[in-house]
Amino acid sequence: MAVIGRIHSIESFGTVDGPGIRFITFMQGCLMRCLYCHNRDTWDLHGGKEMKVDDLMSQIISYRPFLEASGGGVTASGGEAILQADFVAELFKACKKEGIHTCLDTNGFVRKHTPIIDELLDNTDLVMLDIKQIDDAKHIDLTNVSNQRTLQFAEYLHKRGQKTWIRYVVVGGYTDDIPSAQALAEFIKPMTNVEKIELLPYHELGKHKWEAMGVDYELNNISPPSTETMEQIKKVFTDMGMNAVY
Repeated sequence: MAVIGRIHSIESFGTVDGPGIRFITFMQGCLMRCLYCHNRDTWDLHGGKEMKVDDLMSQIISYRPFLEASGGGVTASGGEAILQADFVAELFKACKKEGIHTCLDTNGFVRKHTPIIDELLDNTDLVMLDIKQIDDAKHIDLTNVSNQRTLQFAEYLHKRGQKTWIRYVVVGGYTDDIPSAQALAEFIKPMTNVEKIELLPYHELGKHKWEAMGVDYELNNISPPSTETMEQIKKVFTDMGMNAVY
């Protein structure tokens, strides 16, 4: 019986969610409640369009020349892709049969390390793991959930030797302080599987979605970080010998 996935949207020529040109499948549903979420309409677990893997693969194959020429591939994002691990595992397995690079963009909020998670990771070439805040209390303020599952997942990726990029959104008043960056750098430093830290400056591009849904956007008074702030955060990681970019 074919696995059915709930798909929020598709972007056929993505350039910021993994290497090269990406075919990005935004999965419906998320359990984190990030104050700056730019896909606020993905939270509903029962929304989205129902699709089969074959439906997606027929589209992906048509874009393969562009993906391959750029060193790109397929990215599963969201929402939170791991909430539909069985579907994404099947999708990535089909991609690997076609020789297409696979990338999992996740917040790491994994409830149980079940066999399907390993099956998904076995067919994943790159994991982009969002660590929102290393301090648990601040993480709860920012996302409404603890960071413990995310940090455990990060350690599991290290144990597996899974190629990983860490993503860290720099938000004024929440994640732009040096001590938080230092603590995160110390956590990541032993992880030989982490190739890069992507520092993402906070932006307001998703604000209109909150407003369209009639939901208060709590970060109205927060501006994107300055170049000086981004450089200071970057220096924390580079001083510890890490590859950090923004």
